[in-house]
Amino acid sequence: MAPQPTSKPVRLLVALGVLILGLAVWAFWPGTDSSVRLGLDLQGGTQVILKPTPVTEGAAITEEQLAQTVSIIRQRVDGLGVAESEVTTQGSGDGAVIVVSVPGVNQDRVVDLVQRTALLDFRPVWGLYGPSPVSAAPTDDATPTADATPAADGAAADATTAADAPAATEAAPLIQATDNTPEFQQQIAELDCTDPLNYTGGRPDDPAKWLGTCESTGTTKYNLQPAFIQGTNVTGANAVLPQGGMGWVVSLDFDSEGAKALADASTTLSALPECTSGANPCNAFAIVLDGVVTSAPRFNEPILGGSAQIEGSFTAQEARDLANVLKYGALPVTLEPVDITTISPTVGNDQLRAGIIAGLLGLVLVALYLIAYYRALGVVAVLSLVVAAAILYLTIVVLSKVIGLTLTLAGVAGAIVAIGITADSFIVYFERIRDEIRDGRSLRQACDSGWIRARRTLLAADFVSLLAAVVLYFLSVGGVRGFAFVLGLTTLIDVLVAFWFTHPLVVIMGRSSWMQRGSKWTGLDPGRLGGASVTGASPRVKRRASDKEVSA
Repeated sequence: MAPQPTSKPVRLLVALGVLILGLAVWAFWPGTDSSVRLGLDLQGGTQVILKPTPVTEGAAITEEQLAQTVSIIRQRVDGLGVAESEVTTQGSGDGAVIVVSVPGVNQDRVVDLVQRTALLDFRPVWGLYGPSPVSAAPTDDATPTADATPAADGAAADATTAADAPAATEAAPLIQATDNTPEFQQQIAELDCTDPLNYTGGRPDDPAKWLGTCESTGTTKYNLQPAFIQGTNVTGANAVLPQGGMGWVVSLDFDSEGAKALADASTTLSALPECTSGANPCNAFAIVLDGVVTSAPRFNEPILGGSAQIEGSFTAQEARDLANVLKYGALPVTLEPVDITTISPTVGNDQLRAGIIAGLLGLVLVALYLIAYYRALGVVAVLSLVVAAAILYLTIVVLSKVIGLTLTLAGVAGAIVAIGITADSFIVYFERIRDEIRDGRSLRQACDSGWIRARRTLLAADFVSLLAAVVLYFLSVGGVRGFAFVLGLTTLIDVLVAFWFTHPLVVIMGRSSWMQRGSKWTGLDPGRLGGASVTGASPRVKRRASDKEVSA
């Protein structure tokens, strides 16, 4: 029994038109950047190879130190506001090097950024806007854990919203001043801690100045006094689960200079009231790494002896992360650039131009083949490819705005490969229509029954491609991930176009009298179908019926 014909194919075409219009408005909204972000291989940029060496002569470099170094450098590079940057290690131990690749940033700035030793300091909190901090205690007399509490009503009212904040291509300069002036406090009030550019770090601060900054989670902003201890005074930090304790803590050890500074600061600050939202001196201190607050414990009592514990509602991983920040905030390695390579925009433009030419050439060849073989149906296939290309371009522009998607040469290759995947979908559907007509169905019936059978094959093939793209994305690094992402994206677009454009348009054409007459330009003429007619009856059957009528 023939399936019921698709009654409302126009609805699907209208839905697709609305989707494309929405993407176009989003992509080209006035006042926003409507360009596609290009990666290092297309835009040009800087690649720096750094050789880490231990500060102490004769010491060995551990994998933990390398991992922390890479983490801090990546945080700094992200602070530039660039996408598709890569920070990786090659080799291990004393033979390891760190490779930093940043698109679109001049080499002097990159070298200065990544070569500088990360700055860790401890600053008294003069004022905060957000949740109260956790507690810090001496190791020999730990006080009960004090969890973070909600901020007072209206505490964050001074912060501007992300929608009000101006668009930025890189992190804004740190808010610092020599004194806690009204102008400085006004700058902090206007600081937007919901903007990731202000809480991702990567901007080393001046320990001798006041600092206005955000917590690394983006939930709290601080007015901080000049530092009383720097990261170089920390001699050890470990995540510890005390016997009989209720949760993980971070133990700290300081050198003699740091121990004295800690004793003086804790004696002064512990006498102050607990921190509440507002601009008032309180009993907390902030641990600041590269200009962003990593943690802000409070002093419950003076800490003497140069050892302390930071207590809070830590998970094991959170405690280890904080211990690594404290241990390696002031990195025990120096970074020496051994090779600096500048990739010129001309090289990137040549690669992009070559990729676009290759894609257009492949598209034209596929289009010529489809039109030559399928005639009118081939025109539908070409239009489907054009629609798919338009949706892909608009989606990449939108994703560049939303998640910072960056197009690389590998991504261009993924889009070119997807041309063949998309063309396969049309061929499967068109051949199924021909098979249905050969089996005796009319063109209108064949367009629907052929689609029901073809879509199973189409979905199976696209699922395999999508699965391969997902696996490749999560198991690979660098440019290969760009290839996998674009391949997966175009596969999803292929399914969308097949269901919402190709099939409805073929159904509409199949209802036209011109297509049903089976002209050779339709691609469904009897000569191509082995003598079958698009009406569903064989010419030989008609002749035998006529012979019977004559003999009768």
